[in-house]
Amino acid sequence: MQAYIVGADVLGNIPDVLADYGIRIGHHVTGRNPSHQRKPAGIKGMDIVILFTDFLGHNVMRNYRQAAQAANVRFVACRRSTCALTTSLEKIAAKRCEDCPAQKRH
Repeated sequence: MQAYIVGADVLGNIPDVLADYGIRIGHHVTGRNPSHQRKPAGIKGMDIVILFTDFLGHNVMRNYRQAAQAANVRFVACRRSTCALTTSLEKIAAKRCEDCPAQKRH
């Protein structure tokens, strides 16, 4: 699984948390560069878009959220901390299990 990460100048321990969920970083932008704020590029081919909200403005978040929805890519918005990211990824994992046809048979 590949992630497109938006926000944060330095990721710190975030790659380790993502690795625990089988997620690799496919692309990372800080969101500070004006070219990153206009039209998101490179979302196609990614499995998830992660927005670190404490480093992004509302317009940037909206643009990436809309681009992810248009490309039918799952997105997560959370603060840039390992705890917040873990909580968000756990919610996605739980939702995915609820939607699984094997779970509905039980």
